[in-house]
Amino acid sequence: MRLLFLLALLTLTSCYETTRNCNDFKTGAFRFDYVVDGVTKSGDFKRTERYSINFYDGKTDSSEVKWINDCEFVLYKINPKSISEKDPIHMKILKTTDSSYTFEYSKASFNEGEKKRKEKGLAIKID
Repeated sequence: MRLLFLLALLTLTSCYETTRNCNDFKTGAFRFDYVVDGVTKSGDFKRTERYSINFYDGKTDSSEVKWINDCEFVLYKINPKSISEKDPIHMKILKTTDSSYTFEYSKASFNEGEKKRKEKGLAIKID
């Protein structure tokens, strides 16, 4: 019985395909939630083909966008204020819906011995 259940479950999950209509999210205005010291906050960003402008905590932060393919890009801070802000961020769209996308991000460059850390998030298209 267990074997039959596992076989049915495997069959159902192997047919599941994640939707990725990344071109729908290359440009536009978006909202995302983030956590700072255990407190959930919201931020907005506007992305063009070339730039991403973030609005959060009363601050504005701009980055240049370099697309690798339809679902991956790298962000380069335009005016980094620290050495760590000089590190580019690799963004990958994992899944899309009609109004949002799930993404994964990590530093695009690493110092020797530095552990690679990936984070996930959700961006909702507001315009």
